Amino acid sequence: MTDMTLTLTPVRSSSGSPEGQSWLTSLADWTVSLMEVIGPVGAGVAIALENLFPPLPSEVVLPMAGLTASRGSFTLFEALLWTTLGSVVGAFMLYGLGRWLGAARLRAFAAKMPLLHPEDVDRTVAWFERHGGKAVFFGRMIPIFRSLISIPAGVAKMPMWRFGLLTGAGSLVWNTIFVLAGYLLGENWHIVEEYASILQYVVIAAVGIGVAWFLYSRVRSLLAARKDA
Repeated sequence: MTDMTLTLTPVRSSSGSPEGQSWLTSLADWTVSLMEVIGPVGAGVAIALENLFPPLPSEVVLPMAGLTASRGSFTLFEALLWTTLGSVVGAFMLYGLGRWLGAARLRAFAAKMPLLHPEDVDRTVAWFERHGGKAVFFGRMIPIFRSLISIPAGVAKMPMWRFGLLTGAGSLVWNTIFVLAGYLLGENWHIVEEYASILQYVVIAAVGIGVAWFLYSRVRSLLAARKDA
């Protein structure tokens, strides 16, 4: 009988040498190897880990699932199914962390931190209670925030069924875009890598600006309070 087992070749950078490849390409190699060993479940495991460790970019992990599907190791449907399941599982782990922390613990933590106040936690929880549905759904489509948004959902005690549905829907949209990109681009997947790097830098810069603005506003308020006193 003819051996029909498919062996996936490693994904390499344009330099063609392991020394010249980026860390994103190394991550892609690892993801493909994982899917080689355990099939589409490996795609789910990889994307669940990406949820728990936001520096791992889904924009690279997901196209690898599409690339592997294009090579015939498993179907496109399986790639979408398992990556979405992995997204939901990873999100629920962080949701559980938020439920365990709770608003009371976060208030106590904020009271001990400079430039933070317990009222900041109350305002965040109140905002999430008003806009949490949109935040969870659309947050699944923003790098880094797609993971972190699960924690305030847990803190605000969003109903688990609602959190699961919104997370699954948002993840399916995001996953479909990048899995299809890998499926259609095939061996030219590195085009996605280039844009993934730019997207991450933009998000990190935006977060940095937001944190800097928050610190500036808080210091300014403290100085004004001392001046009035």
